[in-house]
Amino acid sequence: MGSIRYVHDTKGWPLRAFLGGAAVAVVAGVIAASGDVSGWERAVFHALNDLPDWLRSPLWAFQLAGVLLVPLAVAVVAAALHRFRLAGALVALIPLKLIAERLIVKQLVERQRPGTSICQLDESCGHFRDVPLAGLSFVSGHAIITWGVATLLWPYLPGGWRWLPVAVAVANAVARIYLGAHNPLDLVGGAGLGVALGALLTMAFGSPVRSDATTA
Repeated sequence: MGSIRYVHDTKGWPLRAFLGGAAVAVVAGVIAASGDVSGWERAVFHALNDLPDWLRSPLWAFQLAGVLLVPLAVAVVAAALHRFRLAGALVALIPLKLIAERLIVKQLVERQRPGTSICQLDESCGHFRDVPLAGLSFVSGHAIITWGVATLLWPYLPGGWRWLPVAVAVANAVARIYLGAHNPLDLVGGAGLGVALGALLTMAFGSPVRSDATTA
């Protein structure tokens, strides 16, 4: 019968995911630091923000996947399944997200939410569905959470199930733009940062490797 051992993989996919995610977050941050919202970004925002009103309830539900308590809830499930390293990494994601987002990124990048930044540029500025119209928008904390959780779950889920948290993270990003809470680059930067943090925690806590070898 197979057993599971844990390895601290600092050269394989976690390192590549960390470097790739960090690069995406940095590039997005450099672009967003001007405070402007480019034409392509406004076009993507309007395309998603103008989707029909009947999508409001399902997309509002998907945006909940990015709230701060989600990693804690998933950690409880992981602990119940005796995946204690995963549970620890999920719990650690919460303070790490807050430090990276609030004490680093938002001190370096100041860009307003679409209710301010896009409305200064477009006469028909968008639909804002119970979200703040002002305040710092980069990066999306919801995106950090959803992509961080998806990255942490990746080595634990079998086969195609690995893509389920990724699909939820994509749906969450669409929801945040649809509701009018974020510009697209806020979600891109948040996704990159979430992947980087998830990969960093995977390297720190270890990732599972199933072994069919038996010991004497």
